[in-house]
Amino acid sequence: MTESRSVVVQKCLDRLKRGDESARKELLNSTCERLGQLTHTMLKDYARLKRWEQTDDVLQSALVRLYRALHDVTPESPRQFYRLAALQIRRELIDLARHYYGPEGQGRVHQTNAEPSGDGRPSAPLYDRAEADAQPDQLAAWTEFHRQAEALPDEEREVFDLIYYQGLSYAEAAEVLDVSAKTVMRRWQSACLRLHDAVGGRLPGL
Repeated sequence: MTESRSVVVQKCLDRLKRGDESARKELLNSTCERLGQLTHTMLKDYARLKRWEQTDDVLQSALVRLYRALHDVTPESPRQFYRLAALQIRRELIDLARHYYGPEGQGRVHQTNAEPSGDGRPSAPLYDRAEADAQPDQLAAWTEFHRQAEALPDEEREVFDLIYYQGLSYAEAAEVLDVSAKTVMRRWQSACLRLHDAVGGRLPGL
């Protein structure tokens, strides 16, 4: 019989507490696939960002962040591990957006598409437009979405973290939280409604 994800994670945590460093890598691998999906979605939605980063780049940075967090803190349970992992993933995605399209971001000020003027002399360089001019599904909406996810009520945020950031099923999330799948579904739906209202539109990746 195949072990559930939470059982596998708990065994890794137990090994990590005993000093088995290979368990840290296995914990990272447990989040890798879902994180790859999220970063792919982010870069697909925001083509301008693909100019600077590829999915593997973002994935690597987020995994390094999580690896460092696991070096400082050893979670006692899958529930604590998933909470820590979701926090690091969310911060990495927000920081990426800020890095390239914040007030001094590289994507705001990078010279691009410079063309000669009508008399043959070089014209002033053109620059990428600020995100304020973008459509609602642009990078600013993605950043706000993750901020609002972090601000959800505790019970809803925990369910949202497990399903959205970790890719767990309702049943798997219910096992981690020791509640019914019906309760998980209710909290998930409530979290999605709150986020939809908070960001005023489409929820990235959903």
